[in-house]
Amino acid sequence: MSQFVVNIIHRPEMVPEYAEKVTGHGKAEDLGRKALLTESLDIFKTQQALAHQNGLKTTIQMTYASLFNDEAVALAKADHEQYGDEIALSLLGLPCKEFREKYRTKDFCIWMFSMEDKKAIVTDVFEKFYERFGFYPESTGSYYMDADLTNFIKEKYPMVKCAVATCWEEGPKAYHTCNNSWYTFMDGGPWAPWIPSKANTHAPAANEAEDSGIVAIPHLSRDLIACYDGNGSNFGTHPQNVLRGMIYDTETWEYPYLYNLIDQFRYQEKFNNGYAYNMMFVGPGWMNKMGRWESPYELLKKSYADGCAYYGKLKKEGKLIDMTMSEFADYYRAKKGYTEPECALWRDILYGSDKQLFWYCDPYMRACVNMDQGGAIVDLRPYVAKLNWPVGIGTPHVTDASYPFLVQEKYRAGYFTHYAGEGTVRSAKICHNGEEVDLCLCRTKAHFSQKGKDRILTLDPVEIEFSDLTVKLQTVITFTEGDSTIKMDRHILEMSDPNADVTINEYIVACYGTTEYSEDMTSLTLEAVKGDGSVTLPYEYKCREVEIADADRVSCTLPPIETKVSLLCEGKEKQGYFKEGYAFSPMFTLGYTGKLQEKEVFTTWLKLEKAN
Repeated sequence: MSQFVVNIIHRPEMVPEYAEKVTGHGKAEDLGRKALLTESLDIFKTQQALAHQNGLKTTIQMTYASLFNDEAVALAKADHEQYGDEIALSLLGLPCKEFREKYRTKDFCIWMFSMEDKKAIVTDVFEKFYERFGFYPESTGSYYMDADLTNFIKEKYPMVKCAVATCWEEGPKAYHTCNNSWYTFMDGGPWAPWIPSKANTHAPAANEAEDSGIVAIPHLSRDLIACYDGNGSNFGTHPQNVLRGMIYDTETWEYPYLYNLIDQFRYQEKFNNGYAYNMMFVGPGWMNKMGRWESPYELLKKSYADGCAYYGKLKKEGKLIDMTMSEFADYYRAKKGYTEPECALWRDILYGSDKQLFWYCDPYMRACVNMDQGGAIVDLRPYVAKLNWPVGIGTPHVTDASYPFLVQEKYRAGYFTHYAGEGTVRSAKICHNGEEVDLCLCRTKAHFSQKGKDRILTLDPVEIEFSDLTVKLQTVITFTEGDSTIKMDRHILEMSDPNADVTINEYIVACYGTTEYSEDMTSLTLEAVKGDGSVTLPYEYKCREVEIADADRVSCTLPPIETKVSLLCEGKEKQGYFKEGYAFSPMFTLGYTGKLQEKEVFTTWLKLEKAN
């Protein structure tokens, strides 16, 4: 039986993000201004009422500011008693008069504080919660929670079992669309619930020893194409995200995209053993009486009411289960094993294209396959390294919490590049008599299947036309649960000349980083192995190439991200090679070439390992 689970999370922010500037009308900043506090609480009441009217229970994440407000505390207690809402604790909503006076800072992102301050703030907030409610919360969260913060919370408050822990693809794209002012970089994490490892929040735990002790959920459920291609803040199942993206009819105030997005999340149960997930995480700032995102208050309220009504309708029809965060944590641990992957076969529902992406996430990697580019891998994060990446003041990463990539088409060009150099991508080229076609130019569609521990993508065949030969080729991509490899089979189904052959060039162009800007590549080492012998090359930007016939493996070791990436091959006349790259194109390339005739298959494996 398929199950579609939703978490609806409200937080009574007494000083909602942005709201002081919007409602202040030019007055000097005053976080304790009564009009602001009253309006914020009224909006929280409205949000709670809209959920309850539709038969939905919520998780109330109390903010630090709300813990000083008797009415907010009383409301949470009443809704817990009447509706079964969970009273939880948010690490968002820290700014208030009491916080500013105590910590003397305008910082509000918990993961950006020094570790000393993180511990002090967590203790302060959790103990204040206990003082008001007589128990500690089982759920917490923020936009992001770094591993050190999570580990400290779990050690000191072991009853915590669930947390909002990352905001999917909230990185340079979001930064640029906020006038380069939103310093919250956290690309590279899961888009759906996961169990974070103790070493790195983004990387799922592979076993009990790595388990941080919580179930993590994302901050909002995002459109896995529109958000990846553009600013995620415009494309989520939070109704006011859709308004911010202007994805509605300005005359009728209707937004079919919102319902289509929710339905596409429902559809993902087909790829995840009958389970799908969705969430809404809402603060009062989104429903400001002054209006937001060029939308009046009436539309803001209508969109939220309609969103709750749609979830309520699905629940009445038996198509949705609403859970609190702590309930979901228990459900998730009973439902999913450590190595079971999260899969998403996602299609464009916004722009009217035929674009289709496949997302795969497990404890060893996060990968994105783009069918518009012939099944090329366009995003690859090596979770296998479980990279320790401390975040906040006093660490090397004050604001950048992203998990580094090996391949990332948005920040490192992908296949479609400028006049020189190469971008990061994992693809193949088919060559014949001096002509060459990259499969990135061959649009296709994928079909998902599952066989034992294998998740298999079978792509529709593509036709490649040379001047004197037509080749019909099919790609099959296999992800094996519990294994850190991606297998690619290239099948030649037909050729216009059955006796002809073609040359195939399987390759990955890669690098490392978290933004658009190149990192220092000189610590990298390239290697080709054959039997007991090997050729190694330290990266020096000299554009050197090495090729070895019948190589067993070609690889690159990347010490800055503690990762080793390799290609292995099974095919006729195979030759392994690597390329060093140069300053204008600071990448490296690993590849295999070989021969193919009709009905033959050329197989390669992309393997990820922890380098040390």
